[in-house]
Amino acid sequence: MISPDGREGVHKSRSPDDKGTRVRIRSAGQTDVGRVREHNEDSNLLNPALGLFVVADGMGGHLGGQTASSLAVKTVGEYINEHADDIESGSGAMPLESSPVPRVLADAVRAACGAIHSTAQDDPELQGMGTTVTAMVVHSGRAFVAHVGDSRCYLQRKERIVQITDDHSLVNEQIKAGLLTREQARASRLKNIITRSVGFEKDVAVDTFALPLQVGDRFLMCSDGLANFVDDTEMGLALATMGLDEVPGAMINLANERGGDDNITVLCVAVEE
Repeated sequence: MISPDGREGVHKSRSPDDKGTRVRIRSAGQTDVGRVREHNEDSNLLNPALGLFVVADGMGGHLGGQTASSLAVKTVGEYINEHADDIESGSGAMPLESSPVPRVLADAVRAACGAIHSTAQDDPELQGMGTTVTAMVVHSGRAFVAHVGDSRCYLQRKERIVQITDDHSLVNEQIKAGLLTREQARASRLKNIITRSVGFEKDVAVDTFALPLQVGDRFLMCSDGLANFVDDTEMGLALATMGLDEVPGAMINLANERGGDDNITVLCVAVEE
């Protein structure tokens, strides 16, 4: 269910949000090669039936990057489908911290890591390939996120947009150390160097977290081809003022207008009453 051209899906939640309101989930996504690259090494997955959304940005040259990202979303999708019963039974666990879903998501990403690494060992042309993975499962009034690399997930809640994933990148480490400002990081020649990826090694540490949903929440997941050119304020304005299915294309157009030197993938997920 990789969606190279983007599509919209609707999934009705079986349980309420954190205020007891019945909700449904809508999603829309689009990917674009950009204005400089010849090939799109991004892959993405929208599976509203599972409540699963994934962005992967491949690395390792055209063949390696495309292989790694597509294998990542395929493996994560298959793993979550195979463990759908665990998600169904565990997504509403109380307290939230006791839910097994973050572990299931992390295991899905680690399975993708193993599959990519094994594939690379069998083909010299693919050695060294890897990918970012940002994956979200929305179920039982909660969002569960697993993340590796510098693709991102943002949450727009009321008037505020927040980046809820943490970039595994060299410039982000420099920002945390006080060596760079965010403005300087945008212009840094090192901004594409990531410190953690899926598939480069046999296993990987996966960041996971969960949060309760509220009606009106909107998520935006993207590769760095968007984040390098469009700031979070502009993303938040688009999420707040546009129809959900309009946002991915509008963000891609904006990134392309500003250079489009990388592949661009944008997924949006909305929580509605």
